[in-house]
Parts: sequence; C-alpha cells; structure tokens
Amino acid sequence: MAASSPATLAIGLITATAIAFFPATSASAAPKPTESELRTQLKQLNTKVDKLIEQYNLKRVELAKAQEAAKTAKDRLATAEETLATAERRVAEIARLRYQNGNLPVPGFILPGQGGSAAVLEQVTAEQQAIVQGVAKARDAKKKAAEEAAALAADIREDTAEVAGQRDEAEDVIDDIKDKLQELVPFGTGRNSDGSWAPELPSGADNITSRTRIMREQVRKNFALPHEVGCFRAGSGGEHPLGRACDFMMSTGGSMPSAANLALGDRIADWAIKNKDKLGVKYVIWKQRINQGSGWRSMSDRGSITENHFDHVHISMN
Repeated sequence: MAASSPATLAIGLITATAIAFFPATSASAAPKPTESELRTQLKQLNTKVDKLIEQYNLKRVELAKAQEAAKTAKDRLATAEETLATAERRVAEIARLRYQNGNLPVPGFILPGQGGSAAVLEQVTAEQQAIVQGVAKARDAKKKAAEEAAALAADIREDTAEVAGQRDEAEDVIDDIKDKLQELVPFGTGRNSDGSWAPELPSGADNITSRTRIMREQVRKNFALPHEVGCFRAGSGGEHPLGRACDFMMSTGGSMPSAANLALGDRIADWAIKNKDKLGVKYVIWKQRINQGSGWRSMSDRGSITENHFDHVHISMN
C-alpha cells in the first residue's frame, strides 16, 4: 500500500534531490551550490513537503474513519445483544409458564378462551428466534468490520509513520539549506571595528543608504512579498527621509492583512531581528510593537491600522 502511494513517490524525489545537493563523500562532492541553486532547491523541497503534509493528514483522516467504522460495528453488536437479552427474558417467561403448567406445549397450557394468549406466545417465540438469528448476523458483521478496520488501521498507521518520517527528513534538509542561505546574508556596509556603524548618506535613484538597500534586497530574496516596499519618503518623521527605513506592506488601502500575510509579517520581522547585527538593523516595528534587539514591547495606539503598523513591517537601519 505504502510502496506505490503518491507520498512515497514524492519522498523519493526529495531524497534524490537531497543526495544530489548533499553527497555523502567528499571524494564525489560537487562544487558548492550557488545562492540561486540553493533557493531553487528550497522552493522545490517546500513544495514537496507541502504535498507530504497533505498526504499525512489524509492518512490521519483515513485512520480516524477506520477507527469509527470499528466503533460503529461494536455499537451495532451492543444494540443487537441488548435486543437479544430482552427476547431471552420474554422466552424465559414462556418457559416459566410452561413449567408451572406441567411443561405442556404452548397451546396445552392455555385455558379455553385464551386463544389470543396462545397466539401471543407463539408470536413471542417466533420473534425470539428471529432476534437470535439477527444477533448472530450482527456478530458476524461486527467481527468482519472489526477485522477489516483493524487491518486498514494497521496499514494506515504504517503509511502515516512512513510519510511523517520522510517529511521530517525533508524538513531537516530544508533547515540545512536555510542555514546555508543564512550564511550568505551579507554584512552591512560601514561597520566599524568596534561593532558600531558609520553614518551613511542616501544615494542612488531610490534615495536610500547602502545598508538599507542591502537589507531591502535581502528581504526580497528571502520572502515572497505580496505588495510594494516603500523606503524613502520625504517630509515624514523617523528614518524614512534619511533613507534609512523601509516599509514592507502586508496589505493595501489601510486594511488588516490576511492571516497568511500576518504570518508572513511575523517571519520577516523575526528574520530582521535575527540578522540585526549582521545587516545593521536599528529596530523593527510590527503590529503596534517595537523590537530594538532586546525583545518586543508594546507601543501606544496611534489610531489606525497603518499608524499602528498592522499592515506593514517597518525596518529602520543604523
């Protein structure tokens, strides 16, 4: 079952790709992959992991259905057995009446004028026989359903474990690639030997500093930005007129971003803080909070989604 599943085929592709980029021995080592090659591989692996996660979730759904089928069969049997118990009590009452009347056949211990009662007893006996047969069928059906559900559940658990394991392996490869890409993040320009940052003037047609330009391009490389990036802005406060800040928009028109873009903003903000010392980031503002490298702290309410930085990640540079 697992051998020919789509997930297994995808896993094979991941393994082959990983081996191609990360050979086992130095003797056969290929040239160090370029940044472009790493990003291409990362994109491919992310797509495959998404498919594996989808397959993993489908297996879990199938497992839940198999378990539910076994439970339903068990419930049906319990109902049938309860019905049988009721019938057996009724038959026991018939037997008691027969015993009290010398164990005569049903018509024999019914007094004259009680023909209706005899008919009722015969009907009860027939019903009891039918119920016994129904319970027997229910037990057979329950046994079959339970066996099928158990077999299916075992197969699904095996497939689920395999897919989950291969997904984890693929994610490990992705983490390795991300680490390699992290190593490629350049140092900002103008860093002094003591770790401080030399002042920079804006330059170029975009009127931003060299450090700001490096930061902006690195964000563009590492994230699929949904909207425009605004950096230089004359006449406003803060670092924008100095060419030392950029706003990475997560929505437009002053609206609240989608859940996906809010999560993207979180990743961009975290990435900027992580690379603060390398790039020369001064602080990050996002979702009415500011982080200068020592953790997030809340900011006062400025009255709108945009002013409170819910629709864009603001990154200021030294």
